[in-house]
Amino acid sequence: MNAVFYAAYLLLGGGALLTLVRLARGPSLLDRVVATDVLLVIISAGLAVHAALERDPTVVPVLVVVSLLAFVGSVSVARYIGGMLVSSTGDGQDVGLPLAAEERAARAAEGER
Repeated sequence: MNAVFYAAYLLLGGGALLTLVRLARGPSLLDRVVATDVLLVIISAGLAVHAALERDPTVVPVLVVVSLLAFVGSVSVARYIGGMLVSSTGDGQDVGLPLAAEERAARAAEGER
């Protein structure tokens, strides 16, 4: 059973280390956001492995909180980035969606007809 403990924690630790490298190197904001989300998922997986191997249900509330934190953080950043894409110009007119999204929406509207 000790080999299972060591293997699980070694793999999770290696994944966390690689995620921290991606978090530090970037290069963009979205890379760092995805790395943060992956790190929170690895932490959740580590808590789940600990709860399963130790048969300890007391860490389940912490697991739920970490999972909710990862979800809310991802949604918040996605909304923030989406708001940056749909911003207004200086004259108060909405810029609208990026050109690729407008073309996709036009093709979808044509397909409905």
